[in-house]
Amino acid sequence: MPRVIFTAQVEDSAKWEKGYRSHGELLKSMTMPMAYFAATKENEVIIYAEPDDLDKFFEVFQSPATAEAMADDGVKRETVKVYVLDKEFRF
Repeated sequence: MPRVIFTAQVEDSAKWEKGYRSHGELLKSMTMPMAYFAATKENEVIIYAEPDDLDKFFEVFQSPATAEAMADDGVKRETVKVYVLDKEFRF
């Protein structure tokens, strides 16, 4: 199962969270059944998700619909970073 973390700076973390929570259908189309996230007082957001289909995830992530949703939520697009966790350490 793929694991993805993405981070970004936003204009206002409270506004971002309200907007993010309104995008359930868009997030489902990214094959994400759920996501874990944090939003800081410094207006940084961190999201962890386990998409079922990584190719579909990136297809939707790079779509105009996602760009529009991010803009509406105040995401500073140039700060977005995506990390695919491809290593594991069990102890």
